[in-house]
Amino acid sequence: MAPVARELAHTNGVLEPLQTAATLDGQVKELKTLLEEHAGLPVTLIGFSWGAWLSFIVTARCPDLVRKLILVGSGPFEEKYVAKLQAARMSRLSEAERIEIGSIIDALNDSAAGDTSEQLARLGALASKADTYDPFPDVQEKSDRLKTRNDIFQGVWNDAAEMRRSGELLTLSKQIACPVVAIHGDYDPHPAEGVEKPLAAALEDFRFILLTNCGHKPWIEQQARDAFYLILAREVQ
Repeated sequence: MAPVARELAHTNGVLEPLQTAATLDGQVKELKTLLEEHAGLPVTLIGFSWGAWLSFIVTARCPDLVRKLILVGSGPFEEKYVAKLQAARMSRLSEAERIEIGSIIDALNDSAAGDTSEQLARLGALASKADTYDPFPDVQEKSDRLKTRNDIFQGVWNDAAEMRRSGELLTLSKQIACPVVAIHGDYDPHPAEGVEKPLAAALEDFRFILLTNCGHKPWIEQQARDAFYLILAREVQ
């Protein structure tokens, strides 16, 4: 989210934490420590994609640290929406790309495959292609690219997915008292209803904002970026 951090830095103090812990609990502790040591508390916490879940968990476990939570392109909060996500992505890719994804997933799940970080990066590129509606050309600057770490992905995601399957993730809503805003693209394969419906029913102070002609990353979308930044500028005040 470096481009978003740079944009917000024009008018606000900003931290862009880079998570390095290889477990879910480790990343929660890591983010908590970074906020306590470097931020003026309480903060407005903005999380994108997996970071939306991570921010949600940190807000629930450490409510005194967060005055407002903003979720961007969050994954669905209930397991029943996952099939819609997978079907949407696959429908936007060619047959050859769908076959490639299957091969990559097999490699990622093979404990004897060695370092599969490059395969994970390729999987991310294919997912980004399916997740994007109308991107600006050359949106990803080389300076923003970080090395993909499959060991961290596997160490974190398995526990996160189990939290969703078990219902523990959504149950954390009971511990969140601050305002929560979800911003979501209408073309994002992560089903908007999988964020809006569960959270609207579980949180007392929740708003959902749907951006039109927008994929998973609003800040790279030609038809949605300006609206996205206007919303963020309003919400962080």
